[in-house]
Amino acid sequence: MSLAPDIALPPAFLGVESSATGRRWVGPSADEDRLAEAMAQTTRLPAPLCRTLVRRGVTPEEAAAFLAPTLRELLPDPLSLRDMDKAAARFLDAVKRRQKIAVFADYDVDGGSSAALLLTWLRQLGRDATLYIPDRIDEGYGPNVPAMQALAKDHDLIVCVDCGTLSHEPIAAAKGADVVVLDHHLGGETLPPALAVVNPNRQDESGDLGHLCAASVVFLMLVEVNRLMRAEDARGPDLMALLDLVALATVADVAPLIGVNRALVRQGLKVMARRERPGLVALADVARMNEAPAPYHLGFLLGPRVNAGGRIGQADLGARLLSTTDPQEARALADRLDELNTERREIEMRVRDAALAQAEERGLDGPLVWAAGEGWHPGVVGIVASRLKEATNRPAVVIGLEGGEGKGSGRSITGVDLGASIQRVAAEGLLLKGGGHKMAAGLTVAEDKLEAAMERLGALLARQGAGTAGPADLRLDGLLMTGAATVDLIEQIEAAGPFGAGAAAPRFAFADQAISFAKRIGESHLKISFSDGIGPKVEAISFGAFDGPLGPLLEGHGGQRFHLAGRLEINSWGGRRRVQLRLEDAARA
Repeated sequence: MSLAPDIALPPAFLGVESSATGRRWVGPSADEDRLAEAMAQTTRLPAPLCRTLVRRGVTPEEAAAFLAPTLRELLPDPLSLRDMDKAAARFLDAVKRRQKIAVFADYDVDGGSSAALLLTWLRQLGRDATLYIPDRIDEGYGPNVPAMQALAKDHDLIVCVDCGTLSHEPIAAAKGADVVVLDHHLGGETLPPALAVVNPNRQDESGDLGHLCAASVVFLMLVEVNRLMRAEDARGPDLMALLDLVALATVADVAPLIGVNRALVRQGLKVMARRERPGLVALADVARMNEAPAPYHLGFLLGPRVNAGGRIGQADLGARLLSTTDPQEARALADRLDELNTERREIEMRVRDAALAQAEERGLDGPLVWAAGEGWHPGVVGIVASRLKEATNRPAVVIGLEGGEGKGSGRSITGVDLGASIQRVAAEGLLLKGGGHKMAAGLTVAEDKLEAAMERLGALLARQGAGTAGPADLRLDGLLMTGAATVDLIEQIEAAGPFGAGAAAPRFAFADQAISFAKRIGESHLKISFSDGIGPKVEAISFGAFDGPLGPLLEGHGGQRFHLAGRLEINSWGGRRRVQLRLEDAARA
């Protein structure tokens, strides 16, 4: 990162200026240490937990409430969102009048979960709805004119979930039906001609709820619908039982786990642990999940499988799985999605290798890393963009070309709004269309404008500071002795969770450790045991360690001692619960 000459960096934590993965270790500041110590004295909470709370801006007075978040305290008033009154009233009116309802959803986890929320709620009242999810390749993202025209002929109300905010022409084409949009993607200067557009990221919203995913917006509408029903002495379906779907969407869509999102995910994980939704039970079983669900499972085991249908298979498989009440159908759908996910990984690997080689040839030191290739599957370009972003600490865009047109996806880094920049390039005419969030966006571009569009996008991102940083610093929450790493401590720290996007799990360093065991697991993972010679041994696992320098370095340690850094977790196996370090980095001591 470029700094003015008179601004000095704080000392590197444990003196690590460049670790095995090329990162500088940064520990708590003197102020954070002071505040954490004061909190520990006031609250009697463990010091490592206090450091985690301080990093999140929690004061000693707020600690108890933060560690026990409740929806009662954190759930916003649904009517604080524009058009919510119109959306809820029209939806309930359609239900009461037994009108025909269609749900038009995006093909990802957030769209599928949003659709499943509505379908499940309606089913509990003895109603049904038509599910429509566009094909990623044939129809692309969001509402399209032919689909909306066809739905409008046979339905009175079309509810667009996780899409629709920028769909002016398709919504205008839905003649004869009312359209309600429940979305969270960045809005444009004008809204489509829908009856209601409920979106915390509309330009005329405050942005206070901009961190909500679409499923949370749908949930808030159902909260308001239930309230309207109570006002008429009617009873609506149990909304708390739907929070497993909201949690899955929030984590899988990489929404930040802050504010009400924390409470939604926390409660949703409890609901999911009851194993009452056939689709999620079948998916957890096929993914061989043998422990209580955590954000990791939602983001890396369940979410990718739900997504697989929309990426390379049949677009509606995920939503059908999440909404089915039939265990046999759920098992069949889960098995199919698991097969598609395996196929997706193979396709992704081929595109990733080609994209990385192309990006390296173009140069990895600019404000934007991008790659485009003929025939690259549009279902994996977003995942590959994430890999490029992680490898370079720069916004990345990956595009699949076919027939003179490219469809691509981008991922950004903290502090750089990719969605707004892509939307601007589209408004300037260099993209056929584009939009999304700050951290993720999609685009369509004519092949003859590809170079110019990427050059312009890079210039806009550079204005936001993209390209000025080297490998991301590794932020650490403090130092631990191996004897202090206990199951009890991890359980106390987990009370500050759930951890994920926007709320990273605390990382701790273990200084001057001797490695007593190191073994390669599978193709690229590493398992080690280490100790400081005073406390007990701690086991660690590093996934993908041999995809970079970390695995070879520690496997061939030769008796050298290392500083080790990572996130603590509980490994439950064979009825035993043991401390495990999710190892992320190392440096010679």
